[in-house]
Amino acid sequence: MTPESPPTNDASTRPVFSVVVPMFNEAASILLLHARLSAVMDSLGDPWEVVYVNDGSRDATLPTVEALRDRDPHVAVINLSRNFGKEIATTAGLDHARGAAVIVIDADLQDPPEVIPQLVATWRDGFDMVYGRRRVREGETWLKTRTAALFYRLMRNWGQVELPPDTGDFRLMSRRAVDALLKLREQHRFMKGLFAWVGFPSKPVFYDRAPRAAGETKWNYWKLWNLAIEGFTSYSVLPLKLASYIGAAVALVAALFGVVVVVRTLVWGDSPAGYPSLLVVVLLLGGTQLIFLGVIGEYLGRVFNETKQRPLYLVERYLPARPAATGVASPASDHASDPRS
Repeated sequence: MTPESPPTNDASTRPVFSVVVPMFNEAASILLLHARLSAVMDSLGDPWEVVYVNDGSRDATLPTVEALRDRDPHVAVINLSRNFGKEIATTAGLDHARGAAVIVIDADLQDPPEVIPQLVATWRDGFDMVYGRRRVREGETWLKTRTAALFYRLMRNWGQVELPPDTGDFRLMSRRAVDALLKLREQHRFMKGLFAWVGFPSKPVFYDRAPRAAGETKWNYWKLWNLAIEGFTSYSVLPLKLASYIGAAVALVAALFGVVVVVRTLVWGDSPAGYPSLLVVVLLLGGTQLIFLGVIGEYLGRVFNETKQRPLYLVERYLPARPAATGVASPASDHASDPRS
């Protein structure tokens, strides 16, 4: 199996549910997460697996999940060769998830595993994408919640996809939605946008987001800012349009001002404005040009990275869940072809 090749996903051997958990330095919360997740998944009564993706953690995350796999046959472990970031770690988990339905959840327990039965029930009603929508966001600052709301509003109004508000990565996807998503292999990955782009019948499930159970958040404001830029430049060309519009507006104002200066000089003999005003205008125009050169550079850099055609990630090791956990269903049965029936 190549580093990006998913495991064989024959309907006769795959589990009904796969849970994908990307992790970076989450050793403090893994055992609590797995205990709660196992109780929920066992209660569903169908074969399942959980795919823990270690994204280059520097703490005891990897040995902790490997020890879990020794004790629990439901556990699969992917260890990436280095830290690639959460978006790509999530992709690696989806590549290796074998379930007829795939659930994505973070390791910090802010998204409660106890909501999963609601996601499953909605999926069984015929929806391919069932996403968790937050009613309450405990443990987050006023600034973070307001800036997140502003970002979702901007994406809804000016982006090429409509992102559901107050929605993260916590969701359940049908097999066909996952397969469609995995056809999208761009290097700069904004998973919330990719989830929305593939479409298919979708429905929210409302829940209250809890504070982080243990450890510290990996998302400071600088990383969130960069993620917002990633999302906006991936699904909107508005910044490039603004460069054209502002450039045209500045040129028009400059032309009108030039006419005024010429008329005043010919009619009243007034001298042109002096050095201070000229300096201000030059600095203003120079600053505006540099800003939009940076905007163009953001888009050009993404084109440059895509042309390299590098693999999204490299796997150092992949330890699949053991067959005793996932069960074997008959290929001829309706249950194997569509567990929702």
